[in-house]
Amino acid sequence: MTFHAPLMLDIAGTELNAEDRRRLAHPLTAGLILFGRNWQSRAQITALCAQVKAIRADLLIAVDHEGGRVQRFRHDGFTHLPPMRRLGEMWLDDGRGQPGAGALKACRAATAAGFVLAAELRACGVDFSFTPVLDLDYGGSSVIGDRALARDPRVVTVLAKSLMHGLLQAGMGNCGKHFPGHGFVKADSHVDMPIDRRSLKAILAEDALPYDSLNTSLMSVMPAHVIYPKVDARPAGFSKRWLQVILREQLGFAGAIISDDLSMDGARQIDGQPVSYTQAALTALDAGCDLALLCNQSLNGGAEIDAALNGLAEAQLKGWWQPQEASEQRRRQLLPQAPALAWEDLMVSPAYQQALEYLP
Repeated sequence: MTFHAPLMLDIAGTELNAEDRRRLAHPLTAGLILFGRNWQSRAQITALCAQVKAIRADLLIAVDHEGGRVQRFRHDGFTHLPPMRRLGEMWLDDGRGQPGAGALKACRAATAAGFVLAAELRACGVDFSFTPVLDLDYGGSSVIGDRALARDPRVVTVLAKSLMHGLLQAGMGNCGKHFPGHGFVKADSHVDMPIDRRSLKAILAEDALPYDSLNTSLMSVMPAHVIYPKVDARPAGFSKRWLQVILREQLGFAGAIISDDLSMDGARQIDGQPVSYTQAALTALDAGCDLALLCNQSLNGGAEIDAALNGLAEAQLKGWWQPQEASEQRRRQLLPQAPALAWEDLMVSPAYQQALEYLP
């Protein structure tokens, strides 16, 4: 029987309760996404991660930890990482008013940021961060804003590759987001359904260019909850054309595809009709996602998580959804392949100390 764990879920507190343990042990659970509410201290988060791995060693423990305003752990020793826009600013100006003259310095800082980010997380037992943001900084998106590296897709590509190199040095994978690009639209897909009316040609030439250039370096991609009506009537994360035809076939991407949070407003309707979380997860998987991410549903007791797990199990039994061995392999490839340095050892590591000096 083909095995495939597709659902990533969350927990409400700073330690596991009986319901959390039951859900994490479910064979259809792929992993856990952590939030600021799950954090009290390094000791606590390290113990929590150990509890998760004791249930199933293959569970992927992930977090949104980009730097700037999207950094879940901010004290008890964790470095305050700059917003990614700061790296783009370094690229454009080295202090002498010469655009592009700071490129090498910016690349070194990006590598350092990736290394520090990943090494600190891994020292506490976290496997993976959903980074880098590959969206372009058009200046009008409140949800992307300074999370973007730059406006120029070539600058974004080079800086993202440097950041990913730093992640890799610390033994962590990467996730390019939000394919094919969320930076052009002003609406926030957390609370709205953004629509980008540009042509496919325009999007491929600008926003999707980093995905094309980094197709052999990216280990995973997160599609946007954005509709591009000149390409498909469905948001990219529910679109076979975007995920299978364009991302897989045309751009040659072979890594994991992870849906953005299915509880966001941008994922609550498909083809103009409201959908359940189970329907959203099944549609994302059918479109080409390997993993379906469902966040913040533990806060009201977790009934929606249970419904999604049960719905996926029923769909499998009835043949509405078929597990994909290739998807499971791509999921497992996101797990660290080597042990991490303990926090105390990391703090005195020459590589870590040097990386701190290179941060902007």
